[in-house]
Amino acid sequence: MPTPTPTTTTPTGKPRHFSMIRDFHVADFFTLGNAACGVAAVFCAMVFMGTEEMDYFWIAAVLAPVAFTFDVLDGKIARARQEHSILGRELDSLADVISFGVAPAALAFASGLRGGWDWAILIYFVCCGVSRLARFNVTAETLSAGGAKVKYFEGTPIPTSVVLVAVLAVCAWIGRLGDDIPGGAWEIGGAVLHPLTLLFFASGSMMISKTLRIPKP
Repeated sequence: MPTPTPTTTTPTGKPRHFSMIRDFHVADFFTLGNAACGVAAVFCAMVFMGTEEMDYFWIAAVLAPVAFTFDVLDGKIARARQEHSILGRELDSLADVISFGVAPAALAFASGLRGGWDWAILIYFVCCGVSRLARFNVTAETLSAGGAKVKYFEGTPIPTSVVLVAVLAVCAWIGRLGDDIPGGAWEIGGAVLHPLTLLFFASGSMMISKTLRIPKP
């Protein structure tokens, strides 16, 4: 037997059939563009690790600002068209986790930050990004004071990780990837730490901070 289409009720109490595409607004497709950039960046980082072809590294790095552009545009379009929705907010958070959490961590790993401590810090960075976005979604209505727009961020927004990607791009530009990564490598407690990874630790920590309040443009 075919699976019945999921339904819910409208404000008038009548059943409404859900169709994923029908529930999308224009801004949501820009959000998916953000997510697509993040996934492509992860794939490019993986190919770079296997082939060491720099073209894949540069594509992965360039996709970060492209994803950021999609992220900015989806918000502007949603506000301009007054199409805010819970679905859109959740889509935005999931896309941001990929493009500004997983993708930068994957590119850092591909760049040579592969020591035991590096693993721990990069995982911490992604978990901080996930936690920060979850907190934002839970508190968004309170922070917006009943309006459509949140007035400030608690902690740094996860798209600020574009700066970390820029740092990795500079390292690539000067030919300092892999064993030549700036800062060298330290062995601590039987595991290797590349000091450059501490930038990811700092970024993750600032994302989950409740004392940092940044006005939302």
